[in-house]
Amino acid sequence: METAPITSISHSTGAVTLADILERVLDKGIVIAGDISISLADVQLLTIRIRLLIASVDKAREMGISWWEGDGFLSSKAREIEAENRDLKARLARLEEGCNAS
Repeated sequence: METAPITSISHSTGAVTLADILERVLDKGIVIAGDISISLADVQLLTIRIRLLIASVDKAREMGISWWEGDGFLSSKAREIEAENRDLKARLARLEEGCNAS
């Protein structure tokens, strides 16, 4: 009677942790894109385009993306600039009123 050859199963000993995966994703960056379309009776009612970029701050800056630096809700410097712009607009409006009154 013949016996079947014994085959060995090898397992990877180098386990990849979630932290390793996250580090790779943030270092390289990942783009997730998709479109959602809602139609009724072959009439398109709504289209939503989703574009998501996941990357580290350094990688985003390398790609030329730094919108958070100028966002008033995320940057204290941007809030100061917005306050200064409001003050300048108010001063300009008072000056224009003074010129129109003459």
